[in-house]
Amino acid sequence: MSAGTGTAAGAGLDVDALARWMDAEGLAGEGERPALDRLSGGSQNELYALDRGGVRTVLRMPPPSAAASRVDGLRRELRLVRALKGTDVPHAELAGGDETGDVLGMPFYVMAAVDGWCPADSRSWPAPFDVDVEARRGLAFELVDGIAKLSRVDWRARGLEGFGRPENFHERQVDRWLAFLGAYRFRELPGLDEAAEWLRRNRPVHWEPGIMHGDYQFANVMYSHGAPGRLAAIIDWEMTTIGDPLLDLGWALLGWVGEDPEPDALSYIDLGGMPKRAELLAHYERVSGRSTADIDYYLVLANWKLGVVLEKSYAAFVHGEPVDPKVEAFGPMVLQLIGTAADLARSLPGKGN
Repeated sequence: MSAGTGTAAGAGLDVDALARWMDAEGLAGEGERPALDRLSGGSQNELYALDRGGVRTVLRMPPPSAAASRVDGLRRELRLVRALKGTDVPHAELAGGDETGDVLGMPFYVMAAVDGWCPADSRSWPAPFDVDVEARRGLAFELVDGIAKLSRVDWRARGLEGFGRPENFHERQVDRWLAFLGAYRFRELPGLDEAAEWLRRNRPVHWEPGIMHGDYQFANVMYSHGAPGRLAAIIDWEMTTIGDPLLDLGWALLGWVGEDPEPDALSYIDLGGMPKRAELLAHYERVSGRSTADIDYYLVLANWKLGVVLEKSYAAFVHGEPVDPKVEAFGPMVLQLIGTAADLARSLPGKGN
């Protein structure tokens, strides 16, 4: 996230009301008006840096034009970060939040500012990870470490009962995402049905529900500056639910179809020099206490599902809807993801093969 040029007044925020709320929450700088600066980097929500009492925090809220679904999504995020407060999961810890919208006209929450960097923003490894391959390996272990810690949070004890529907999670996946695709499908996607049938036949028999980020990858984490690599925060919780955390592991390993990562498997970062898949699976098992015996299923599902999700944005681009021009790159990417899912399914032994 980087500072923008907008002002709080221009955005229409009631800074005095915000200051009173911060006082009531016991946040630093009692009696002071916070200095606000609009940040770039929020796609679904607006972000503001707050400086008050020598403490820097970040405010996150939907824009005034947000649909009801977006507002409800922010409330879900607030519920989640409340549940994570005090855990060992790296995240921007909650300072306070308002679900009602009474303070600023929209629900919002304030979180600790994270001093770090995101691989998707830099598009290359910063020093020393650009040349120190051993240090770069540590970034992958840290990535897996974060999702392993998230998977072991006692979500029921943390008040997240009803946050998702873990019952029949895997039974719903294929039909749900095929229905999602059916709303905008405009071209053939080779391998789609073959991978879907394999997924139906090879669902995990035993799995344990947990908090699932939903889009876990290098693009949605931040690292502390310098070496050794240390995960500073998991970010972008919009798709989080209670489901199967091992799907997050499959998502994180999208570049590792085999033991060695494909250096250009991710469009935004080079995976050259990263650990072997077996090393990362062993680390995940040690930290999470979960078995990764069915990882191939999760890799097929992750590739297949991401292809379906990205196809929606590509369809909007093809039909001339106002989207980021970079979405054009999703066209071949979708075909590669679904093709990878089908190729992997063909190569694997399965219950129905």
